[in-house]
Amino acid sequence: MIEHIVIFKFNEKVTSEQEQALLDQLLAFKGQIPGIAELSAGINVTEETEVAHGFSLGLRVTFETQEDLRNYGPHPLHQAFVASLSGLLEQVIVVDYPIL
Repeated sequence: MIEHIVIFKFNEKVTSEQEQALLDQLLAFKGQIPGIAELSAGINVTEETEVAHGFSLGLRVTFETQEDLRNYGPHPLHQAFVASLSGLLEQVIVVDYPIL
C-alpha cells in the first residue's frame, strides 16, 4: 500500500466557494479512480495557525500498489482536477510513502 498526501496553498483570489468545489472534486475520486483503497480530504481547521503557513486544503489517498499511484496521475478525473487549479495555486506539497 502507498500513501499519497497532498497539501494545497491557494492564492488570495480563491474564494471559500471555489475551495469547496475543489474539495468536492477530490472527494469524487473515491470509487471512480481504480486502485484507491481509501481517500479523505478536507479544509484545514487547525488551531495551530502559526505553523499552517496558509495551506488550507489537504488530501490523503491510500493506493493498493505503486502502479495504482502511477496510473492515478494521468487518469481523466485527476487531470480535470489539475486543470481546475490553473491560476489558483500558490504552492503544493506532495509526499508519497509505502505503508509498512
